[in-house]
Amino acid sequence: MIKRKLASGIRRRSLLAGVAALGAAGAVGAASGCSRVDVSGATGGGHLLEDLRKKGTVRMGIASEPPYASINSKGELTGEAPAVAKTIFRRLGIKNFEPVPVEFQALVPGLHSFQYDVIVAGMFINKARCAAVLFSDPDYESKDAFLVRKGNPDNIHSYADIAKGKYRMGSGIGYAEIDYAVGNGVKKDTIQTYGDQIAGMEALEAGRIDVFAGTALTMIEALKTGAHPKVEMTKPFTPEVDGKPQRDGGGYGFRLGETKLRDAFNAELQKMKKSGELLRIAEPYGFTKEFMTDLTAKELCKK
Repeated sequence: MIKRKLASGIRRRSLLAGVAALGAAGAVGAASGCSRVDVSGATGGGHLLEDLRKKGTVRMGIASEPPYASINSKGELTGEAPAVAKTIFRRLGIKNFEPVPVEFQALVPGLHSFQYDVIVAGMFINKARCAAVLFSDPDYESKDAFLVRKGNPDNIHSYADIAKGKYRMGSGIGYAEIDYAVGNGVKKDTIQTYGDQIAGMEALEAGRIDVFAGTALTMIEALKTGAHPKVEMTKPFTPEVDGKPQRDGGGYGFRLGETKLRDAFNAELQKMKKSGELLRIAEPYGFTKEFMTDLTAKELCKK
């Protein structure tokens, strides 16, 4: 999904990342002198919400990846996920926030080893991760997009277009977009992989590939550098495989069993969705109405 540098790195959204993060959870105990990490979770709905209210501070596990979450040049916590989480936690009676930056693949293990109280990283929700993390409902829905040469001379707008035209496609290591492309007829052994969108743009300009596939939000962030004027992004879209939309969404992760905190968090999140406040908070980070979602964690945990 894994961790990206700048606007990308290895994508925390990929399906492989979910499995890797889950597998790593069992190894955390060895590093801390314990044989294993107990991921069975709290009982009776948990007591973390009450504890956080007493302390007045919530520790947020983040993996630096704009526009989702990062520490800016001034050392300040920024990004869409922290902005939304801060608003919700304030309404739950918790007014202080302590960011704990880690590599993306360490987010789940760090949660279980009590390094922080919640994952605030726009993490994709999928079946593998749901076995180890109690997720809020998603606050955004991911869209794919393509980076192409200026003017999109090959008129590429879908994975089917890539397959039909036998265009040279690039993507990131472990990106879910590779699976979407293969599901539409692109031969996997023809797809070139790169470390991030910046490397993808360089490959486009050099003529080594015709298109680079990834998530729209990270591409928007990468294009902000202005360093690759010969490259543009296509309109964001929901990919399809065999005619079925492949919808993905990201949310906030709690330790298993902490349902009181998750449910309280969800209640405030739903209010923000209905009032339009969520979109207003997310817009400065590049999120638009098309990234808002009605998906639920229950739906995504089945994927």
